[in-house]
Amino acid sequence: MLSIEVYQKKFVDYLDQFSTIKEPRNLYEPIQYILKLRGKRLRPVLTLMAAEIFDTDYKNALNAALAIEVFHNFSLIHDDIMDDAPLRRGKETLHEKWDINTGILSGDAMLIMAYQLFENYEPNMFQSLAKLFSITAIKVCEGQQYDIDFETRDNVTIAEYLKMIEYKTAVLVGAALQMGAIIANASKEDQNSIYEFGKNLGIAFQLQDDYLDAFGNPKIFGKQIGGDIIENKKTYLYIKALEFSSVEDKQELQDLFSISPSDSTDKIKKIKHIFITSKSAEATKSAIENYTNKAFSILKTISISEEKKTILKQFGEQLMNRNV
Repeated sequence: MLSIEVYQKKFVDYLDQFSTIKEPRNLYEPIQYILKLRGKRLRPVLTLMAAEIFDTDYKNALNAALAIEVFHNFSLIHDDIMDDAPLRRGKETLHEKWDINTGILSGDAMLIMAYQLFENYEPNMFQSLAKLFSITAIKVCEGQQYDIDFETRDNVTIAEYLKMIEYKTAVLVGAALQMGAIIANASKEDQNSIYEFGKNLGIAFQLQDDYLDAFGNPKIFGKQIGGDIIENKKTYLYIKALEFSSVEDKQELQDLFSISPSDSTDKIKKIKHIFITSKSAEATKSAIENYTNKAFSILKTISISEEKKTILKQFGEQLMNRNV
């Protein structure tokens, strides 16, 4: 097993070979731009790690890892368009740097590229990878639709919200790990277990992302602080704040989430104050810890050495202690 940093470097080297500008430049230059933005490369690293966890050379998983990363970035382009987001990883979003039409078309091309990468595997493995990818991709789309729907609803429940982030974010983390296991010809039981490990870690990751959106350091978070608040998104923080707040604070929170002022500075400040005083922020951090521990408990069921389980656990711990 290699270190996470080495897997990241090996993957980025492979990505650089893939991400080239060709004609028409106005299609491929934006694709290169989004793929080369600073990022954690979390999902592809998990694919490479999973292959080696189950005793197969990570090089065999590079195309699947790349497919995961290309698809993930495709979804980010379209998410940013729908959210009218100005920043991604501290840089201009693709549709801001070019335009919306470019974002749509370049994103569409990336989705096809992701599928093409699976063609590098023999037929049976191609079928397994493509089937998992298709199931995952449609769930990501469903999760995004739930996210959009919640913006105009006042009665989103915690269960509904958790389902949304499972589909929009967590299933791709689970799939990234399962793809590595598929390439390594791991047993079906181990494939399913490592998927569940990743899914629960992915839920914790998204809850952490929601928390950092409100309380992260803008200099290192890489995205606009308070973006979810500006978009009136019903996050875990918001739903728990409604549950825990006094009648007065609950009404104020709902009123603030019904407006979209040109300057959101005061709105963000007031809502963050309610998140803290209602103990919603504390409850969110507790949920992050609970889902992380649930992921770790699943590790016990996977047929790998204790040393390898420790490596996966350390990866999860690093993920949950991040600032970006």
